[in-house]
Amino acid sequence: MRALGCRMNVAAILNGLLVSIVAALLWKYVHLSEHAVQLEEELQLTRQSQEVSQVHMIDYHAALLALQEHGTRMVCSGKMHTDRICRFDYLCYCTEAEEFVFFHGNSSVMLPNLGPRRFQPALLDLSSVEDHNTQYFNFLELPAAALKFMAKPVFVPDVTLIMNRFNPDNLMHIFHDDLLPIFYTMQQFSDLDDEARLVFMEGWAEGVHFDLYRLLSSKQPLLKEQLRNFGKLMCFTKSYVGLSKMTTWYQYGFVQPQGPKANILVSGNEIRQFAKTMMERMNITRGDNTGDDYIVVFSRSINRLIINEAELILALAQEFQMRTVTVSLDDQSFANVVQVISGAAMLVSMHGAQLVTSLFLPRGAAVVELFPYAVNPDHYTPYKTLASLPGMDLQYTAWRNTIPENSVAYPERPWDQGGIAHLDKEERERILASREVARHLCCRNPEWLFRIYQDTVVDIPSLMASLRRTLQIKPNAKRAKVASTVHPGRVREPRCQTSVQATNEAKLTVSWQIPWNLKYLKVREVKYEVWIQEQGENTYMPYILPHQNYTFSENIKPFTTYLVWVRCIFNKSLLGPFADVLLCKT
Repeated sequence: MRALGCRMNVAAILNGLLVSIVAALLWKYVHLSEHAVQLEEELQLTRQSQEVSQVHMIDYHAALLALQEHGTRMVCSGKMHTDRICRFDYLCYCTEAEEFVFFHGNSSVMLPNLGPRRFQPALLDLSSVEDHNTQYFNFLELPAAALKFMAKPVFVPDVTLIMNRFNPDNLMHIFHDDLLPIFYTMQQFSDLDDEARLVFMEGWAEGVHFDLYRLLSSKQPLLKEQLRNFGKLMCFTKSYVGLSKMTTWYQYGFVQPQGPKANILVSGNEIRQFAKTMMERMNITRGDNTGDDYIVVFSRSINRLIINEAELILALAQEFQMRTVTVSLDDQSFANVVQVISGAAMLVSMHGAQLVTSLFLPRGAAVVELFPYAVNPDHYTPYKTLASLPGMDLQYTAWRNTIPENSVAYPERPWDQGGIAHLDKEERERILASREVARHLCCRNPEWLFRIYQDTVVDIPSLMASLRRTLQIKPNAKRAKVASTVHPGRVREPRCQTSVQATNEAKLTVSWQIPWNLKYLKVREVKYEVWIQEQGENTYMPYILPHQNYTFSENIKPFTTYLVWVRCIFNKSLLGPFADVLLCKT
């Protein structure tokens, strides 16, 4: 009996061991299967991330771990939402919610940490158009632990620049609001190089000029709609959000009537550097290589037509003794149009977005902008402002049609093409009788739209008289010289001496040495500006002087203290800084 009991115990033990081994094997199999599924999922997500990148490899597991443990990091430059650009590590975008997400982890940083002020009105502008409520950027916040309950993220391993295009169907907006700001934003940050990827979040389709955006990076830009194709949660490993506004020169009239920006920070030098780079990337060499100056007339085929275009071309050729050619964005590629314009001595066009191509004109060329009846050129000046930037070295003149009979309007067209049939009779009659569109805000003023979409018979004699009167010299693109934009430094060693001649007569002598950089420059004209202010008074006496030593006696009183400032001026407009103020006692 005892032997039988032992055999049964051994059998039970063996059965138990067998069950344990089988259970362990099953558990291991299930665990390995789950791990295999997870690996397959990560491999698939890695493949999706590489699909987005096309080049960069990514360690998906390491990226996911970094997001889960460390979370999102943000550091911004700029004090206000209107001048702020932010750099993010692991900023995510939920394609279902159409929201950016900041995940809080162990190493998350948020600078500036604005709290609720982040929504007053936004963290930053996604576009270079300042403070427009359709262009605001913000994000939602979640703890990194929430990732457990969300779709697995797809990582974008490229350095990205995330922004909005403002209006990619309009060339003025494309260049002024998008291309120039993107180009110089990328130059601000060393890792936004040719390998960086542009991500456009405004929701527009590509548009007819999308190839221009492709010139800024070797990577295909991503549109908002395309992000859905890659997954429900997209995470950008390193991104910059927002655009520099330093290159913009015009405001479109959302708050006040349109006009030049109050504080323009860009010069023609930066515009021309950009134009040169764009031409190189379009494989364009400047001019037509014939050696002759020529005039370009922009031809339009849909609206705002020059009805007597052939007569205008002949008149320009006879007046300036130059070959005159036409270009058209309807019939020619953009690169071909730029090729022709880049060698022209004069560009003539009706007011319109195509005139932004004047930034490709050579120095010394002229821009002639034609305006329909009742449209005041002084109220719409984006291209005048561009041509007038220091360093653009372009001549500009505007002509307006003042003869109602030389205008053809289209009141029956849709409202956005200048039609006024939808308005009541009284308003229609007022618009038809008006002689000038009053200043207005953007963007649906019916009188402005009605007038700007008119076709025009250009009055040739009045145009030629205007060109003779306003163009200072015959446009010549071949002999134009680069105008200096170098500013003088401070005048050195400013001194003052005083003497009292009588109880009511005194003299004040001010002298100084030339700015240090002047000895290395060839400057056509050098003058000096001196301000003299009696201590305690609010007004000062300004003087423009040709030399470095001057004695003042008029309005100089004995036993009085004067404050004196001195600065140098190159070529009438290039101002240097004032030297330290002098305290001079008579």
